[in-house]
Amino acid sequence: MIYKVLYQELAKEVPVRERTQAMYVEAETERRVREKLANKGFNIEYIQVLNEDHLAYEQQSEDYQVENL
Repeated sequence: MIYKVLYQELAKEVPVRERTQAMYVEAETERRVREKLANKGFNIEYIQVLNEDHLAYEQQSEDYQVENL
């Protein structure tokens, strides 16, 4: 499954909407996504599993790239 992760790069700062970034991660479960990102020091705001339609929409974006962690 592909998950969309919304996060802030600096976990110690107050989250600001304008600095929220997104990445796409392939994993079996949301827990595995969190395990893969645990050592990155991100402030993870939300993890969303992408269904087929949503994934197709996200793939149209030039920023779409699945992270290899």
